[in-house]
Amino acid sequence: MRSIVRFAKFALIAAVCVAAISGMTTAASAQSYPSRPIRLVVGFPPGGINDLVARIIGQSVSDSLGQPIVVENRPGAGGTIGAAAVAKADPDGYTLLLASVSNLAMAPSQYKNLPYDPNKDFAPVALVAASPNILVVPNDSTIRTVPDLIALAKKQPGTLNYGSAGNGTSNHLTVELLKTMAGIDLVHVPYRGDAPGMTDVLAGRIQMMFPTLPVALPQIKAGAVRAIAVSSPKRSELVPEIPTVAESASMPEFSVSVWVGILAPAGTSPEIVSKLNAEINKALASSTVREQLAVQGTEPAAAGDPKAFAAYLAAETKKWSEVAKAAGIVPN
Repeated sequence: MRSIVRFAKFALIAAVCVAAISGMTTAASAQSYPSRPIRLVVGFPPGGINDLVARIIGQSVSDSLGQPIVVENRPGAGGTIGAAAVAKADPDGYTLLLASVSNLAMAPSQYKNLPYDPNKDFAPVALVAASPNILVVPNDSTIRTVPDLIALAKKQPGTLNYGSAGNGTSNHLTVELLKTMAGIDLVHVPYRGDAPGMTDVLAGRIQMMFPTLPVALPQIKAGAVRAIAVSSPKRSELVPEIPTVAESASMPEFSVSVWVGILAPAGTSPEIVSKLNAEINKALASSTVREQLAVQGTEPAAAGDPKAFAAYLAAETKKWSEVAKAAGIVPN
């Protein structure tokens, strides 16, 4: 009996020692991190807004950490290919993902066999930037406000067309959210990207579109289209004269932000995640970075910790799942 007790005490002491050594190893690893280049995966092609934001933030954080951050583009399937690759990567802090609302919060309602769980397979690091979608109409349209649009849609149900960058995209689901909240019927015309849809708005072939602000901004500044409202909860600093949907249509709960954030594989040590979060928030506070993001038509996110980003991601995933269900979108 005594030998059993002595063995149990020995096992307990050994377990405590192992835990202590493991903790010291993790702490030491975090202190020395990073000791080699970091790979930042973007699930979209070079030249797009996700890619450009990744390079702006990556360069600033790289300069601060003293190690290169290499942007790797892995486009395809709405950004899900790149996200899946990071979900399966080693959780050592050397493979990160720059993800967007589309391949994290919206993807679960678009794909039956999504190869990752946005809320379980990643360790959220930091929300990086966001921009609104912006409602635009042809210059000769009678629609000048969101209430104008709602009134016309109720008077002529099923006759007004709106364009999007494709089924399940943020500008598609933005209008579906508006349809649900306003109780109106609009006809969806999906395109292969924002640009073809904007071309048809300019030509008056469709009555409206909710493109991303970076896409629409040049046409708005040129006076080629009429901007009606932004989808974000507050006015954009880039077009402060344009009201929000929420304020102009008395819909306080209407809110859509096309956001991007950085995540690591699940299991990455909290110390490394915290270090990366601090460095990203420092970059976002830089006037140089803020100016570079503004040129791309996007705004830096407010400083926040990983837990806040995780909670935001969970809320966004739930929200867009409900919007997709209400719109009758069937995952494929």
